[in-house]
Amino acid sequence: MHTLPLYKTESVDKLAWPEVQNRLTLQSPAKAVFTDFKQHMPLVIDYDAKAADLEQLMKQSHVKMKIVLDKSGQFSGIVTLADLTSQRIMQKVAQGIPRSELTAADFMQPKSMLQSFDYEQLAYATVEDIICTLKDNGQQHCLVIDREEHVIRGIISVSDIARELHLPLDIQAQPSFSALSSVIAA
Repeated sequence: MHTLPLYKTESVDKLAWPEVQNRLTLQSPAKAVFTDFKQHMPLVIDYDAKAADLEQLMKQSHVKMKIVLDKSGQFSGIVTLADLTSQRIMQKVAQGIPRSELTAADFMQPKSMLQSFDYEQLAYATVEDIICTLKDNGQQHCLVIDREEHVIRGIISVSDIARELHLPLDIQAQPSFSALSSVIAA
């Protein structure tokens, strides 16, 4: 083992900055805001993870969405911090499920209900195209699929785009028909 020497920083007062700062604009290529799972590990959670623990974990790590894996490690859906609201938790408890037994699977959006961007089509899109599409569909996150390889290739997040653009992007979730009917039935 080799021990490295440590140096004092008292005489250093400048930061190193990238030579070229790539400033994101609305006309930037869509792939500039794409988190590629071939380069970044996806944020995943097991379907049977306790909901209370998951909510706390997501808040502490400033993560608003996790991909849910089934017991075989296969993609089964996503769960967002918005899915884990106190109101939704109380609805499940009112249905007779003890709070301590609620899991990610009880709150996840199943893959059958999700829509995604096609990876190949991102090459022809701009950041503005992505924002407009997400706004029109009321989505804070959108998975990106590689239809040729039949895999979830990555994700695009409104909060990542807003942070890069230094703009507030307010995308309100558009209630789906099934969500509206479940509220009416409750």
